[in-house]
Amino acid sequence: MGSRIRNSLSRAKYAAVGAAVGAAVGGLWSRNAASTGGALGGLAGATLAELKSGAGGVFADKSDDADGDDSGAESDAAA
Repeated sequence: MGSRIRNSLSRAKYAAVGAAVGAAVGGLWSRNAASTGGALGGLAGATLAELKSGAGGVFADKSDDADGDDSGAESDAAA
């Protein structure tokens, strides 16, 4: 249960930082651009957090097993 809460807070943190950056950049032009920039920044931050936290995400560890045994690769090659 604690892991789920930590993951949710991490995603919320990324979304909040993205929204703040987007609003700051958009605020250089106008109020409407600040609002739009905040929304798009929040969406980008949430998407980045989801990719980072997902098992098959962009930043996921590519090694399947910790001991370095490639027995699965050999059985795939034989098939």
